[in-house]
Amino acid sequence: MNDFTSLGLDPRLLKALTQEGYEKPTPIQVQAIPHVLEGKDLLGIAQTGTGKTAGFALPILQRLDANKRTPAPKTARALILSPTRELSAQIADSFKAYGRYMNQSVTTIFGGVGEGPQIQTMRKGIDILVATPGRLLDLVNQRAVDLSKTEIFVLDEADRMLDMGFIRDIRRLVAQLPRERQNLFFSATMPEEISGLASDLLKNPVSVSVTPQATTVERIAQRVIHVETSSKRALLIELLRTDPAMNRNLVFTRTKHGADKVVRALSAAGIVSSAIHGNKSQSQRVSTLNAFRAGRTRVLIATDIAARGIDVDGISHVINYDLPHVPESYVHRIGRTARAGADGVAIAFCDREERGLLRDIERMTRQQIPSSEWRAKPGEVQAMDAAARALDSERPERTERPARNNNGERKAHGERKPHGDRKPNGEHRKPGGDRKPHGDRKPQGERHAHADRKPHGEHRARPAHADRPAHADRKPHGERQQHGDRPAHAERPHGEKRPFNPGKPRHPQHADRRVAAGASAHDAKPMSERAQHAQARDAARPHTGPKPHRKGQGPKPAGAPVRDGAGNALPRFLQHRGRP
Repeated sequence: MNDFTSLGLDPRLLKALTQEGYEKPTPIQVQAIPHVLEGKDLLGIAQTGTGKTAGFALPILQRLDANKRTPAPKTARALILSPTRELSAQIADSFKAYGRYMNQSVTTIFGGVGEGPQIQTMRKGIDILVATPGRLLDLVNQRAVDLSKTEIFVLDEADRMLDMGFIRDIRRLVAQLPRERQNLFFSATMPEEISGLASDLLKNPVSVSVTPQATTVERIAQRVIHVETSSKRALLIELLRTDPAMNRNLVFTRTKHGADKVVRALSAAGIVSSAIHGNKSQSQRVSTLNAFRAGRTRVLIATDIAARGIDVDGISHVINYDLPHVPESYVHRIGRTARAGADGVAIAFCDREERGLLRDIERMTRQQIPSSEWRAKPGEVQAMDAAARALDSERPERTERPARNNNGERKAHGERKPHGDRKPNGEHRKPGGDRKPHGDRKPQGERHAHADRKPHGEHRARPAHADRPAHADRKPHGERQQHGDRPAHAERPHGEKRPFNPGKPRHPQHADRRVAAGASAHDAKPMSERAQHAQARDAARPHTGPKPHRKGQGPKPAGAPVRDGAGNALPRFLQHRGRP
């Protein structure tokens, strides 16, 4: 099979592959695509850069298109798990490029970004979901993602998933999948630990192995340089300065702190470089990769988190600044170069403590890597460290962060005015200078007094305050009766009523309301006149006793009690029955 047409792919996929520049399928694609199209489980072993992504992406797109249906809300028809964010983004981009004429929805779910947009995208359902295990498990626990209707499950870089500690999350996610599904396992290496997981998940799988286990690409020229630990940075700078062929370089370190130290050393030497590791945010990692792809950054320093997540064409050299503890990781690192049939160079720095790791790598790759030795010149390491420290001392601290001007541009710290020479508080807030400075305002006493304002009853339409005196006619605040001048509660004996002032008339507003409601005329009179009217009324109408209550609860009429035949008085509730 020398072309993609013989693999039975859809013409729309062939058109997209032609636009992407694909001419001949790779060995892993030739062996994997027919079995995936038939719906069989697959266990594929292939090196990094051999085209594994197209080996499962092309048949998945064709199978989903052949059985079109609208995905249910929060579900995905195909699920692809990958170990890193970068690899997930690259797999999703490949699906979009291959299926541009098939109208299949593709999305990604991984950490480092907000989960709100991811939840919103999954609400309507998706055809192809590419995710990392951690964030996907979080959304499954929140019931934002439903895996019960997944038709195809792909576990890419399965061995790396185990190395990163995702085995427990993977088993939890697999428990959410339906039993009837297609399982695809693709990996660059196949250690013994993954055999148990494969036997539990795969059903009668077809094994596809393109190359022997953990062998390296033949197009990569490998060599080892024995050097002291303190001289590794000097060696890296020497190689970058003397070899003009090192135009796009990828350097791997063991730790995040080590990656940042290498960046500082290269910056002090005038070499443009940047770092990518787990402490960087997703936006920083994307911008760093874009700068490296565009050629603006000559050297990219990364940890193993990017060993399988960087798919950049034209990487000339891969440098193992620190040898990995896991021999399989060496294969993934150097697999970033010599991609798509190109040649590449892999250089490894090895100190005395790493010689055991080098022997493990040679035993696994079944070859002896050519080696040499390099020593730094006297004083070269000390001068390089001093330059790096000087560069760090020139960087401004966080407390000296420059401010922004009105156009959004930052001012240099030396251009800012001292705190005492800055403008008053009221002068720099309103642009254009229309607002008066704080010192030119009128004193507090010259501002508008309360007497110049409208009375309280004039600017409100409520009649309740129309007759109230204006604010200026009231007593000043200092002449009013204070709280301390009022009589305390203890000065009046308990039970004594408050003294009555008969000369104080009721508020005329209340009197108008009662008269309008049809009340008697005396209700609008002062309290003294109301008391006199009550005395005259009682004299004219003598008291006749309480009014009788309902249901016989009032006083009973006088008379002899009703008795029975024996002369006994009947009960009270039977007295009315015995009366004639």
